[in-house]
Amino acid sequence: MTAPVLPWLEYRWSFDFPVGMFTALLARLRGTPARLEETLRGAGGAAVQRPDPTKWSAQEHAGHLISVEQLWQTRVVQYARQVAVLTAADMTNRATEGASFNDRPLDDVLSDFRTARAVTLSLLEPLNLDEAARAAHHPRLDRQMRLVDLCFFAAEHDDHHLAVIHALLNPPTDG
Repeated sequence: MTAPVLPWLEYRWSFDFPVGMFTALLARLRGTPARLEETLRGAGGAAVQRPDPTKWSAQEHAGHLISVEQLWQTRVVQYARQVAVLTAADMTNRATEGASFNDRPLDDVLSDFRTARAVTLSLLEPLNLDEAARAAHHPRLDRQMRLVDLCFFAAEHDDHHLAVIHALLNPPTDG
């Protein structure tokens, strides 16, 4: 049986790795759309859109990645502008809750995420290591974060939702 996925707000962060990991982190971010497509395309529609009023469906988790991508893009631009404090996330997830991702074709959700991530990468890929080392205050974590740390944080967020999607599509069986 697969272990349960740790809730996102229970993750703890240590950003003590070298800024030189920036290029590898971009590769990880670049790979998320393909991993998401691979995870969801093989599942049946009912499993992907399984409605449960107490939690998001697999497709809604994929849609959430679209909703959050705008925040990542805003923050990348803020690092370029050398702001002191990054824009705070909407912890109520209004954008995801109001987007009706289950009412959309799965292929559209996947395509929209791929497009949004391409925009984020177009902002990140031209940057050098000095720019990746720029720091700003992250409001929820209440700490300074380098841009390279934000990339790690975004990649971990992707992986968290991929793990949740996998768990939703592969529930434990009795017996």
